[in-house]
Amino acid sequence: MSSDHDQPAELADDEPITQNSTDELAVQVELLAEENQRLRAEYVRARQARHRRTALGMAALGGLAAVGAVLLPDSRSLLLALAGTGFFVAVLTYYLTPQQFVSAEVGERVYASAAATGTSIVADLGLQDERVYVPTEPDGNETFANVRLFLPQHADYVVPDGEELVSPFVVANEERRRGASFIPTGAGLVREFESTMTDAVPDEPEALVGQLTDAVVEGFELADSASADVDRDGTTVTVGIRGSAYGSVTRFDHPVASFLATGMAKGLDAPVTVEQLPADDDRFDYLVSCNWTDATDRES
Repeated sequence: MSSDHDQPAELADDEPITQNSTDELAVQVELLAEENQRLRAEYVRARQARHRRTALGMAALGGLAAVGAVLLPDSRSLLLALAGTGFFVAVLTYYLTPQQFVSAEVGERVYASAAATGTSIVADLGLQDERVYVPTEPDGNETFANVRLFLPQHADYVVPDGEELVSPFVVANEERRRGASFIPTGAGLVREFESTMTDAVPDEPEALVGQLTDAVVEGFELADSASADVDRDGTTVTVGIRGSAYGSVTRFDHPVASFLATGMAKGLDAPVTVEQLPADDDRFDYLVSCNWTDATDRES
């Protein structure tokens, strides 16, 4: 038979909590907090190391091009240009390495609360299941792109003027222009997208959606992959999304759909209606369809 000394030490259900046990719990909590902080710091360092390895790689490429310029006089101009580009990108990558990262899970939870609020407003006001992203006049706001998300009250709606969309509740004299107006989730992303463009944002649908889908995957990491297809009439673009970082793309003003629709409305300077659906094949998880003629025709 084993003695009482062989049993693990633990607090019995009816044993009072002593000062010693409280101190032990406090020490454990403190240790866990320190470990959590250490893991966070380690994660940040790992991400920073990856960026800096990229910077070193670009610097090495610039160095090789510089050496080649010395050894190959006939190609000196081209190689010097490559060397300068390599060193320039290396410096930018090194010094612009992000110091803080927000996980996709945190972003998803922040967006989920906004989506729930939007869905509740739509239900309470009896608004239509129609999403229209409408370009507005510049207002000096440097944070968001000049686009509003209009949710019509009537099925046979008319897109309001930009001035009418400034207020969250659009109460126009003509009933068909009434509804609700929101700053799109993607408005800030589109502003950031525009600021990173070295050339003017394209106003042709195919070129524009190509750059927007690249930004979805490479720039903002909103999805693992995105592939766009413009229809023959040039009035609708459908983007297949796979691996959304923020869950189901079918939800209210989802960042992926919102960024694409806001970017299309801003770039084409035309209202864009958007439809978000689950994909019916294995290539994609969701489909985002943007049309810029239906809403425009309603204005006339």
